[in-house]
Amino acid sequence: MVRLSTLRRLVAEESGQDMIEYALLSAFIGLAGVTVFSGMGGTMQTAYDAWVNNADAAADMPDPIP
Repeated sequence: MVRLSTLRRLVAEESGQDMIEYALLSAFIGLAGVTVFSGMGGTMQTAYDAWVNNADAAADMPDPIP
């Protein structure tokens, strides 16, 4: 169990402050990245589907002329 004196020392010290700030910053950047990429998912799927359809249409061979 954590002793009260250890807990007070951790709260009073500032040596871990930078680490906590970097952890919060990286968590924020990660959350922003997940939000942006999940929002772009539908747009990317639509663009990919259009590309596949156009590639398939370009690859279709025309009927031979009789």
